[in-house]
Amino acid sequence: MTTASLPTTDQAGREIVRLPPGSILLGIESSCDETGAGLVRLGGPGEGPELLGHELASSSDQHARFGGVVPEIASRAHLESMTGTVRSAFAKAGVRPADVDAVAVTCGPGLAGALLVGLAAAKAYAAAWDVPLFGVNHLAGHVAADTLEHGPLPSPTLALLVSGGHTILLRVDDLAGSITQIGTTVDDAAGEAYDKVARLLGLGYPGGPVIDALAADGDPAAIAFPRGLTGPRDARYDFSFSGLKTSVARYVESSERSGRAVRIPDVCASFQEAVADVLTAKTVRAAADLGISTVVVAGGVAANGRLRALAAERCAAAGLTLRVPRPGLCTDNGAMIAALGAHVAAAGAVPSSALLSGDPALPVGVVHQL
Repeated sequence: MTTASLPTTDQAGREIVRLPPGSILLGIESSCDETGAGLVRLGGPGEGPELLGHELASSSDQHARFGGVVPEIASRAHLESMTGTVRSAFAKAGVRPADVDAVAVTCGPGLAGALLVGLAAAKAYAAAWDVPLFGVNHLAGHVAADTLEHGPLPSPTLALLVSGGHTILLRVDDLAGSITQIGTTVDDAAGEAYDKVARLLGLGYPGGPVIDALAADGDPAAIAFPRGLTGPRDARYDFSFSGLKTSVARYVESSERSGRAVRIPDVCASFQEAVADVLTAKTVRAAADLGISTVVVAGGVAANGRLRALAAERCAAAGLTLRVPRPGLCTDNGAMIAALGAHVAAAGAVPSSALLSGDPALPVGVVHQL
């Protein structure tokens, strides 16, 4: 189909906006405890979006004393940091507001109050600059982050999305609107398990970075922690980390009762090995079952050193191409939202309306909301 023959309206008569290569998008992310703003430029045919610059403000220090994210604190932090974060992103990108052709914003899933702050800001910017607004899916944004480094995704691609709130396997046929969930966690997400184990060990919040660091001095085979949902009758692509978390707690309690010293690095390394083992084994299995040759690992836990190393080892052994964004693009950020917005806008989509609202439970298959 040639550009001239592409539809200009949808079935309801609403205008479709299709941005050309070279267009610049601002992305705004505020789904949890990090305020992100990023600017990208649409690439040409066969090219991914180009990252021009992004900025991130985290309120994690304000949540540390509570051992997890407090929604009201997160919302207030977004209000306080939004304007400065956007200004800094523009400064890093070397562009002006007048250069922006569209605004993309996370509309879900996430914390309701936090989403509303980002939506209000994005709507205001889009209205002030008279450009289209695209409300997009936070989870799909994590996958889109990889295209900022490694270019367009092959179709299909298998994506393992691992974060504090989600652990899911996705078949991605088209980032602009064809994403299918094939597996998920039945209880704790992997990142949530990291936070809970860190709290149990007195390591503070967030748990991922400190456990990863301590694990480097530990023995991953020191403690035989369980691998959840890996039996022959268990769901092939689903995950469970609640039992692993409980096993760590029982090990620590048993050691303390018997007077044995708990070697924290060994606990961290053994726990982390159990998580990475299950995540990578199920991902490689799903790729083989579905006949998919490219795997993307994305989300905050994708910054974990052991997960990255074991994924590389197992994908290489299975003849799979592995793609993982650099750690700075794994955590929540505005650049990934701008990247996803770029894919949606380049494919052609009806812009979101001024009535766009946040959906804390937005399904991953809904990439773009009106």
